[in-house]
Amino acid sequence: MLIAIDGPAGAGKSTVARALADRLGYTYLDTGAMYRCVALLSLRQLRLQPASLARQANIELGTRVILNGHDVTEAIRAPEVSEAASRVAADPGVREALVSKQRGLIRSGDWVAEGRDIGTIVAPDAELKIFLTASPEERARRRAAELGADEETILAEQALRDERDSTRAHSPLQAAPDAVVLDTTGLTLEQVLERIVGILPGWPRSPSSDIPTSASPR
Repeated sequence: MLIAIDGPAGAGKSTVARALADRLGYTYLDTGAMYRCVALLSLRQLRLQPASLARQANIELGTRVILNGHDVTEAIRAPEVSEAASRVAADPGVREALVSKQRGLIRSGDWVAEGRDIGTIVAPDAELKIFLTASPEERARRRAAELGADEETILAEQALRDERDSTRAHSPLQAAPDAVVLDTTGLTLEQVLERIVGILPGWPRSPSSDIPTSASPR
């Protein structure tokens, strides 16, 4: 089974997807880390095209992120890499290379995959598609706390990234038509998890999953 979790930066995708995979005993796939790896390579190897770097990159995902044999878990979270990741993600050659790698990974087994185009491009046949969102202010607050950065600066950068991600020609950020849209503003991680588990196909709904949220089928 595949659960696809998409959404903009700061909506809680990574935290929710990782925790959900742990709860269900599924494998977690952080596709954003793959784009960050290519971004890191592009910053270090300016003479090579990002698409070429994406095709050649050997990326291992797990507790740590290993890129071409080197641990880059912390390096790919640097602000300049985050900015570069948004740029390389708009490159159709990069997306083609990484989507191919992602599809190969999720071909079999049980997965929780998170990113920005899992339900629309990578795995449109996923059994459950979740689109996480939150207010711009909430997302900026989370990112600022995570990075130890100024909240207003993050809010401004976030607006630019949202515009770039949602208007790019290839794989724009958007909810799949059959995705469940879940606004995580003001919700705890446990509340979000209970809501998702409650709507899993064939999964028994627990009483605590009936918490009030702004989630609604789209």
